[in-house]
Amino acid sequence: MVEIIDGGVTTPQGFKAAGVHSGVKYRSLDLALLYSEVPATACVGYTSNNVKAAPVQVMMKENSDKLQAVVVNSGNANALTGRRGIEDALEMKKVTATELGLDPLNVGVMSTGLIGRFMDMHKIRYGISRAARELFDGRQADANLAEAIMTTDTIKKECAVRVRLTDGTLVYIGAICKGSGMIAPHMKVLHGTTLSLITTDANLSTAFRAKWQEILDGSLNMVSVDGDQSTNDTSILLANGMAGGKCADDDPEFFEALNFVMTKIARTVASDGEGATKLIEVKVSGAESKEDANKLVKTIINSPLVKSAIFGSDPNYGRIMMALGNSGCKFNLEAVRLTIKGGDMEVPILDSGAPVFQDERSVEVVRMAMDNKEVCIMVDLGVGKETAVGWGCDLTYDYVRINAEYAT
Repeated sequence: MVEIIDGGVTTPQGFKAAGVHSGVKYRSLDLALLYSEVPATACVGYTSNNVKAAPVQVMMKENSDKLQAVVVNSGNANALTGRRGIEDALEMKKVTATELGLDPLNVGVMSTGLIGRFMDMHKIRYGISRAARELFDGRQADANLAEAIMTTDTIKKECAVRVRLTDGTLVYIGAICKGSGMIAPHMKVLHGTTLSLITTDANLSTAFRAKWQEILDGSLNMVSVDGDQSTNDTSILLANGMAGGKCADDDPEFFEALNFVMTKIARTVASDGEGATKLIEVKVSGAESKEDANKLVKTIINSPLVKSAIFGSDPNYGRIMMALGNSGCKFNLEAVRLTIKGGDMEVPILDSGAPVFQDERSVEVVRMAMDNKEVCIMVDLGVGKETAVGWGCDLTYDYVRINAEYAT
């Protein structure tokens, strides 16, 4: 059974972290370091955007199957920076390796922030050196790392659980994530920004990558704040095996626990979308294929009209049906059912393709359901058995303001 605990990325055995101010940002913590006492099996997902930031290019080309440290800076994405950007990402790995006595191949690198700006490597080198001296474990270390990777995030996004595996081994999983805008991840294993670091003391092999892709596809890859996939999206799972026990690749208890952590992180990313006031959850059922179910979820949560309606608690369900019609997925209109849930209220809107309500009093009930911090849109397509769940947020005035002023 999965047990939620108060913890973060240093909760599993053997992990330490630091977050420091290097000077890339004016005042905030802006450089983070995560370290494992022993080499850890690494499963990594990267952005599918064809314009990839320098750290992503370097990681995809230079890293081994084992990582022992990851260095992350915020305030500068090191994207669209040409050959110099590649050299700077390699330098970040090299400096970190030197400070910790590691091989650069065993150091990961991630960046987030403004695109098209060269790195100030004098500041970055200073930050790495300082972070290497301040590595420790515990809740303050978790908090420092979390703050150091934030950009427009308004809250720290972390989670920790413990679970007893089928062989009796007690293992821990910790996760930290940043992401608020330019969020529509489509990360592939071996292939604004969501960066996530997940640690565990479970024993995993590199073969777990296939399951890691499955978990990403059902969690972070089902989040969309604005439909724009970042140049820097990266998700790194580190398993150092320090809990002992058998390889957990095929352990259902571990899979359930990791999936729980990633789903919780995904929901938190969506709820903290830039300017967001509401979390939108979309549940699709009765689809002919998994591809259709996923496609409809993304179409609904990416629709500016749907997102605006949720923001204003406007019961204009025609916008949801418009998104369905534009999704390209197969459905039977005479069998479609649409329900909106908010708080304790679950209100049927359409049944067999026709409206359940007509009078103004019923419309007001729908408005009340939508006037909650979390709004769930449930669509049954009536043509199959496949399902999907995804998360987004409303579109507000503040989203426009934040992104109109981001670089200035």
